[in-house]
Order: sequence, then structure tokens, then C-alpha cells
Amino acid sequence: QVGVVESGGGLVQPGGSTRLSCVVSGRTDTLYSAGWFRQAPGKEREFVASVTWADSHIPTYYSNFVKGRFTVSRDAAKRTVYLQMNSLRPEDTAVYYCAARNDGYSIGHYTTESAYDTWGQGTQVTVSS
Repeated sequence: QVGVVESGGGLVQPGGSTRLSCVVSGRTDTLYSAGWFRQAPGKEREFVASVTWADSHIPTYYSNFVKGRFTVSRDAAKRTVYLQMNSLRPEDTAVYYCAARNDGYSIGHYTTESAYDTWGQGTQVTVSS
């Protein structure tokens, strides 16, 4: 069974950068993809980005509000997924969650919470001066 643990984040100034990490534990032979979601105070959790675990034709996918600012990647040897966040804005303030989808028969990218079966505890990112 796969487990995920996030780290990184903290307080960042507007326009600044930070990188989140998500370490994957357990079996990865059925791991298809990892996704990043976020939840701001008083709002629903929303999809941010996803990356397939194995090499694929389209390995990453982004929500429109982070496209061009955030980059998702994975290092299979280190069993780690990263979310590089640049040009941060106050509206990026949220708890960021890493999630894993364990289904080797999947195709494409998944943007709904129900598509992911393993979740981390989340890590806070606060963008403020």
C-alpha cells in the first residue's frame, strides 16, 4: 500500500518561490500518478497539478490558475514528487495536499478528489508580506 507525506511550504512573500515535496512509501508497482490539491480557508479543495509516475506522452497537467507559475515533477529513484511554486500570490495561500492514484490501468490525468485513493496530511503555504 502506498503512503504519501508532504513537506515544504511555510511563509513566502508575494512574488517569491517555494518547493513542496511529497515522499511516496510502500509499493509503487500500481502507482499511476500523483496529484497536488489545495484548500484555502473557507473554500473547497481544488486540483492544482498532476504527474504520472511512469514516463508518458503527456506526463504533467495543470489547472489554469497555476499554469506557467508552478511546475510538478517526480524523481522515481528518490520516490519523491515535487511542486515548484514561483511567482506566488496571496491567493495561493492554502493547505497543499499530495495524493496518489493507484490504478495501473489509468489513462491521462485526473483532476477530481475521488480519483485519488491515498492522501497526505497537507502542508501550509502562506503568501504574505
